[in-house]
Amino acid sequence: MRILFAAAESAPFFKTGGLGDVVGALPKCLCRKGHDVRVILPYYGTMPEKYKEMLEDVLYYNLSMGWKSSYCGIKRLTLEGVTYYFIDNQSYFFREQCYGYEDDGERFAFFSMAVCEAMEKIDFIPDIIHVHDWHVAMVPVLLVHKYGWIQAYRHIRKVLTIHNVQFQGIFDPIILESMFGMGREAYHENGVKYHDKINYLKGGINYSDRITTVSPSYAGEIQTPEFGEGLDDALRYNGWKIRGILNGIDTEMNNPRKDTRIANPFDARSLRGKRKNKTALQERLGLRVEEDAACIGMVTRLTDQKGISLLLEALPELLKRRVQLVIVGTGDSRHEYALRQTAQNHPDQVSVNIEFNLTLAQNIYAGSDLFLMPSAFEPCGLSQMIAFRYGSIPLVHETGGLKDTVIPYNSLTGEGTGFSFHDFSPEAFLRVLDVALEVYYDNPEQWKTLFRRGMKLDFSWNASIPRYEDLYQELLEEQE
Repeated sequence: MRILFAAAESAPFFKTGGLGDVVGALPKCLCRKGHDVRVILPYYGTMPEKYKEMLEDVLYYNLSMGWKSSYCGIKRLTLEGVTYYFIDNQSYFFREQCYGYEDDGERFAFFSMAVCEAMEKIDFIPDIIHVHDWHVAMVPVLLVHKYGWIQAYRHIRKVLTIHNVQFQGIFDPIILESMFGMGREAYHENGVKYHDKINYLKGGINYSDRITTVSPSYAGEIQTPEFGEGLDDALRYNGWKIRGILNGIDTEMNNPRKDTRIANPFDARSLRGKRKNKTALQERLGLRVEEDAACIGMVTRLTDQKGISLLLEALPELLKRRVQLVIVGTGDSRHEYALRQTAQNHPDQVSVNIEFNLTLAQNIYAGSDLFLMPSAFEPCGLSQMIAFRYGSIPLVHETGGLKDTVIPYNSLTGEGTGFSFHDFSPEAFLRVLDVALEVYYDNPEQWKTLFRRGMKLDFSWNASIPRYEDLYQELLEEQE
C-alpha cells in the first residue's frame, strides 16, 4: 500500500509529546512490513542540525490562501526507509515552538492545503492519507470540497487519528474564505460548524472514512459527555467508523539492558541491578539514600489532565508514609510552584525537577519502584509502558489507555501487573497506594513477581501494526 502520514510533529525531528512519538514510530514499522510510506511535516526552524544537513530541496511555488499567496517550499530526506517531506515557510514555522500561537488557525490552514497540493507536485498519490489531530484534520474536508475536482485524488481513503480530543482547532468561520479560499459548503452541523465557529477536528471527524484513537477505552470514552469535550454528539454519530488501536513504544530505545543513559543496565533477572539504579537516583537528586524506601517516580506534564491537582491534595497524607517522590516535567506555573514548595519543605523525601530532561526521565524509570500516573483522563499514555519495561510498577487512575494496559493487582490471587484506582479522589488514590506499599514492604516475593511480570510485557508496535493494516485494507476493499 501507498500511505501518506500528515502531522504537526514527528520524532526524531520535532516532538512535544505522544503525537510526535507515534508519528515517529508507526510509519517506520509499516515501512518494515513492505508498504510505501511517506510522511509530510512542517519544516520548523528547530530541526536539529544533523537532519537539516540531510535535506534536499524538491521544489517551491506560491500557494494561494484566499486573498493572498504564500511561499511554499518542499524539502525531502529519507531515514530508516521512510521518505519525509517538509513544508517550508519561515514566517509560519521558524518559531520557538511547534504551536500555541494566535495565528495557529492560519498556520495550519496553510499546512493542510500544502499537504493536499504536495501530493500531485511530488508525484505521490497515496491509497491512504492518515492525518493526526486537529492541525491537519481539515485535510479530509479539503479533499472533498476544495480539491475534489482532481481526478487522481478521488480514490484516496482518509483516516484521522485523535490523540487528544481536548485540542480541536476552533476559529472564526471567516477563515474558510480568507485562508482556505473556499465557500461555506462544509459550514453545517455535519461538517465543520461548531456553534458559531468552525472546528477543524469536527471537520476531520465528519469527513474522514475512518477514525482511530490511541487506545480502545478512549474510543468509547470520547463518545460520552464526560470525555467528549463537546464533540460527543459528532463522535456518536460517526461511531461506526471509530476504532481504538493501542499505541506502542520503541522497545529498542527503551531497553534497560542496553540503555546507556541509566546508571546501571539491568534486566528482569536482576532486582539488584534495579536497586543500584535507585541508589544512583537518590544520590543524583540529593535524597536520603535508603535502598529499602519505596521510591515513587513521575515523568509528566504538570497539568490538571495529568492529575497534578489530585496529587497536591493527597501530598500531605502521602508524605506521612515511608516513601520518596521524584518528579520531572513542566506545566502549569501554579503546579510548578506548589511542587517546588513541597520539595523545599521535604528535601530528603521529595525531588521536583522543573525541566524536560530525557536522561533524568530514563533514570527515574530505572530507579523508581512505583510509577505514578493519576491522570484525570489519558488517551493512551506511553509512560506506564516504559515504566513496565524498566521494572517500575505503575499506579494509575483507571481511564483510557491506562485502563487498557495496567491490570489491577489482586491481593487474593496475586494476579495483575500494577495498581489502579477508579474514583478520581485523593482518598481512593491513597487507599490503593497503601495496598501497593503493603506488598512492597510486607510481601517482597510478590513484589519481585510483579517486577518481573511487568518487565516481560510486550508493548512494542507488533500487536498494533496488523490492526492498522487491516483497517487500511478494509477501506481499499470498500472501493472495489
